[in-house]
Amino acid sequence: MQFTIQSGFTEAHRDMAAALYWQAFSEKLGKIMGPDDKAQTFFRSILKPQFAISAQGPDGQLLGMAGFKTAQGALTGASMQDLAAAYGWLGALWRAPVLSILERDLMQDTLVMDGIFVSADARGLGVGTALLDAVKTEALQRGLGSVRLDVIDVNPRARALYEREGFVALGTTHIGLLRHIFGFKTSTAMQFTVKN
Repeated sequence: MQFTIQSGFTEAHRDMAAALYWQAFSEKLGKIMGPDDKAQTFFRSILKPQFAISAQGPDGQLLGMAGFKTAQGALTGASMQDLAAAYGWLGALWRAPVLSILERDLMQDTLVMDGIFVSADARGLGVGTALLDAVKTEALQRGLGSVRLDVIDVNPRARALYEREGFVALGTTHIGLLRHIFGFKTSTAMQFTVKN
Protein backbone atom coordinates (compact mmCIF):
# COMPACT_ATOMS: atom_id res chain seq x y z
CA MET A 1 0.00 0.00 0.00
CA GLN A 2 1.29 3.44 -0.90
CA PHE A 3 0.99 6.32 1.53
CA THR A 4 1.99 9.92 1.88
CA ILE A 5 3.35 11.81 4.88
CA GLN A 6 2.15 15.32 5.59
CA SER A 7 2.05 17.90 8.33
CA GLY A 8 -1.04 17.96 10.51
CA PHE A 9 -4.33 16.22 9.87
CA THR A 10 -7.64 17.36 8.43
CA GLU A 11 -10.85 17.83 10.37
CA ALA A 12 -12.23 14.92 8.34
CA HIS A 13 -9.59 12.74 10.05
CA ARG A 14 -10.30 13.94 13.60
CA ASP A 15 -12.61 11.06 14.56
CA MET A 16 -10.20 8.44 13.19
CA ALA A 17 -7.21 10.17 14.83
CA ALA A 18 -8.95 10.01 18.22
CA ALA A 19 -9.93 6.36 17.69
CA LEU A 20 -6.40 5.35 16.65
CA TYR A 21 -4.85 7.33 19.51
CA TRP A 22 -7.12 5.57 22.00
CA GLN A 23 -6.41 2.13 20.49
CA ALA A 24 -2.69 2.78 20.86
CA PHE A 25 -2.76 4.16 24.41
CA SER A 26 -5.86 2.69 26.07
CA GLU A 27 -3.85 -0.04 27.80
CA LYS A 28 -1.78 2.61 29.53
CA LEU A 29 -4.52 5.19 30.07
CA GLY A 30 -7.65 3.05 30.35
CA LYS A 31 -8.03 3.18 34.13
CA ILE A 32 -7.68 6.95 34.11
CA MET A 33 -9.37 8.05 30.90
CA GLY A 34 -11.99 5.32 30.40
CA PRO A 35 -14.62 4.38 29.56
CA ASP A 36 -13.80 4.10 25.85
CA ASP A 37 -16.54 6.39 24.52
CA LYS A 38 -15.69 9.16 26.98
CA ALA A 39 -11.96 8.87 26.27
CA GLN A 40 -12.46 9.07 22.51
CA THR A 41 -14.72 12.09 22.92
CA PHE A 42 -12.05 13.76 25.05
CA PHE A 43 -9.21 13.07 22.61
CA ARG A 44 -11.37 14.07 19.66
CA SER A 45 -11.81 17.48 21.30
CA ILE A 46 -8.17 18.14 22.23
CA LEU A 47 -5.98 16.77 19.41
CA LYS A 48 -4.12 19.67 17.81
CA PRO A 49 -3.15 19.19 14.12
CA GLN A 50 -0.37 21.78 14.20
CA PHE A 51 1.60 19.40 16.44
CA ALA A 52 1.12 16.30 14.28
CA ILE A 53 2.50 14.54 11.25
CA SER A 54 0.14 12.11 9.55
CA ALA A 55 0.33 9.21 7.13
CA GLN A 56 -2.47 8.91 4.60
CA GLY A 57 -3.35 6.09 2.24
CA PRO A 58 -4.12 6.41 -1.47
CA ASP A 59 -7.82 7.06 -0.79
CA GLY A 60 -7.03 9.69 1.82
CA GLN A 61 -7.63 7.39 4.80
CA LEU A 62 -5.63 8.10 7.96
CA LEU A 63 -3.07 5.32 8.50
CA GLY A 64 -1.08 6.73 11.39
CA MET A 65 0.21 9.79 13.15
CA ALA A 66 3.13 11.09 15.17
CA GLY A 67 2.65 13.92 17.62
CA PHE A 68 5.21 16.26 19.10
CA LYS A 69 5.48 18.86 21.83
CA THR A 70 7.00 22.34 21.65
CA ALA A 71 6.88 25.43 23.83
CA GLN A 72 3.76 26.43 21.84
CA GLY A 73 1.80 23.25 22.64
CA ALA A 74 1.43 19.53 21.99
CA LEU A 75 -0.73 17.07 20.07
CA THR A 76 -2.52 16.10 23.28
CA GLY A 77 -2.08 19.26 25.31
CA ALA A 78 -5.17 19.73 27.47
CA SER A 79 -6.30 22.11 30.17
CA MET A 80 -8.36 21.51 33.31
CA GLN A 81 -11.30 22.96 31.40
CA ASP A 82 -10.82 20.35 28.66
CA LEU A 83 -10.80 17.56 31.25
CA ALA A 84 -13.83 19.01 33.02
CA ALA A 85 -15.78 19.28 29.76
CA ALA A 86 -15.37 15.53 29.25
CA TYR A 87 -15.34 14.18 32.82
CA GLY A 88 -16.90 16.91 34.99
CA TRP A 89 -14.94 18.95 37.54
CA LEU A 90 -14.73 16.14 40.07
CA GLY A 91 -13.36 13.78 37.42
CA ALA A 92 -10.92 16.42 36.22
CA LEU A 93 -9.63 17.14 39.75
CA TRP A 94 -8.41 13.58 40.33
CA ARG A 95 -7.35 12.85 36.73
CA ALA A 96 -5.13 15.92 36.29
CA PRO A 97 -2.54 15.07 38.97
CA VAL A 98 -2.41 11.42 37.89
CA LEU A 99 -1.90 12.38 34.24
CA SER A 100 0.80 14.89 35.22
CA ILE A 101 2.99 11.92 36.16
CA LEU A 102 3.21 11.07 32.45
CA GLU A 103 4.11 14.61 31.37
CA ARG A 104 7.47 15.04 29.67
CA ASP A 105 9.27 18.29 30.21
CA LEU A 106 10.60 20.26 27.28
CA MET A 107 14.36 20.28 27.06
CA GLN A 108 16.74 22.69 25.37
CA ASP A 109 17.51 21.83 21.74
CA THR A 110 15.15 18.81 21.78
CA LEU A 111 11.89 17.95 20.04
CA VAL A 112 9.79 15.83 22.40
CA MET A 113 7.52 13.25 20.79
CA ASP A 114 3.90 13.19 21.98
CA GLY A 115 2.82 9.74 20.80
CA ILE A 116 3.06 7.73 17.60
CA PHE A 117 0.46 5.27 16.35
CA VAL A 118 -0.34 3.27 13.21
CA SER A 119 -3.65 1.63 12.30
CA ALA A 120 -3.70 -2.16 12.59
CA ASP A 121 -4.18 -2.69 8.85
CA ALA A 122 -1.17 -0.50 8.01
CA ARG A 123 1.35 -2.12 10.36
CA GLY A 124 4.39 -3.68 8.73
CA LEU A 125 4.18 -1.35 5.70
CA GLY A 126 6.81 1.14 6.87
CA VAL A 127 4.36 3.75 8.11
CA GLY A 128 5.93 3.98 11.59
CA THR A 129 9.42 4.32 10.11
CA ALA A 130 8.24 7.04 7.72
CA LEU A 131 6.56 8.94 10.56
CA LEU A 132 9.73 8.75 12.66
CA ASP A 133 11.78 10.02 9.70
CA ALA A 134 9.34 12.91 9.34
CA VAL A 135 9.68 13.74 13.05
CA LYS A 136 13.47 13.80 12.65
CA THR A 137 13.06 16.15 9.67
CA GLU A 138 10.72 18.35 11.73
CA ALA A 139 13.41 18.65 14.42
CA LEU A 140 16.04 19.49 11.81
CA GLN A 141 13.83 22.15 10.22
CA ARG A 142 13.29 23.70 13.64
CA GLY A 143 17.06 23.79 14.20
CA LEU A 144 16.91 21.31 17.08
CA GLY A 145 19.70 18.85 17.84
CA SER A 146 17.73 15.82 19.04
CA VAL A 147 14.40 14.01 19.27
CA ARG A 148 13.35 12.44 22.57
CA LEU A 149 10.63 9.92 23.35
CA ASP A 150 9.65 7.49 26.07
CA VAL A 151 8.79 3.84 25.53
CA ILE A 152 7.19 1.53 28.08
CA ASP A 153 8.31 -2.00 28.91
CA VAL A 154 5.13 -3.63 27.60
CA ASN A 155 5.80 -2.30 24.09
CA PRO A 156 8.96 -4.11 22.92
CA ARG A 157 7.93 -3.82 19.27
CA ALA A 158 8.00 -0.03 19.47
CA ARG A 159 11.35 -0.05 21.25
CA ALA A 160 12.81 -2.30 18.55
CA LEU A 161 11.62 0.17 15.90
CA TYR A 162 13.16 3.10 17.75
CA GLU A 163 16.47 1.29 18.12
CA ARG A 164 16.50 0.41 14.39
CA GLU A 165 15.91 4.07 13.68
CA GLY A 166 18.93 5.19 15.69
CA PHE A 167 17.37 6.10 19.04
CA VAL A 168 19.50 5.21 22.05
CA ALA A 169 18.33 4.60 25.61
CA LEU A 170 19.18 7.35 28.10
CA GLY A 171 17.76 5.77 31.22
CA THR A 172 14.87 3.81 32.66
CA THR A 173 12.36 4.96 35.26
CA HIS A 174 10.54 2.47 37.49
CA ILE A 175 7.06 3.68 38.43
CA GLY A 176 6.58 1.49 41.49
CA LEU A 177 3.01 1.03 42.70
CA LEU A 178 1.71 3.20 39.87
CA ARG A 179 2.16 0.13 37.64
CA HIS A 180 -1.27 -0.97 38.88
CA ILE A 181 -2.80 2.18 37.40
CA PHE A 182 -0.83 2.49 34.18
CA GLY A 183 -0.24 -1.19 33.33
CA PHE A 184 3.53 -0.95 32.88
CA LYS A 185 6.49 -1.15 35.24
CA THR A 186 9.18 0.91 33.53
CA SER A 187 9.55 3.69 31.01
CA THR A 188 12.77 4.20 29.05
CA ALA A 189 13.77 7.61 27.70
CA MET A 190 15.31 7.36 24.23
CA GLN A 191 16.99 9.98 22.10
CA PHE A 192 17.97 10.43 18.47
CA THR A 193 20.72 12.91 17.60
CA VAL A 194 19.80 14.96 14.56
CA LYS A 195 22.58 15.35 12.02
CA ASN A 196 23.00 19.00 11.04
